[in-house]
Amino acid sequence: MHPHLHTKNALACEEIIAALEECHNRGFMHKATGGCNDVKDKVNQCLRLERGKLQAENRAAARAKRDRIKEEQKALGL
Repeated sequence: MHPHLHTKNALACEEIIAALEECHNRGFMHKATGGCNDVKDKVNQCLRLERGKLQAENRAAARAKRDRIKEEQKALGL
């Protein structure tokens, strides 16, 4: 299961998402028989890469914030 596809975090995957939606519009039987599986795998792969980038950015921001707090505490003698 994938998250909501039309968000600011999924802009890099927009072309692949459009291909998946086009595939889904072909009808239920096309989806049910696995006709969209390759495209869906590509969407999942793209979203996973984007999530990894966001996690790395958040991790770096959290580390910087922790370091800043430690320095401020050290300056206060805590």
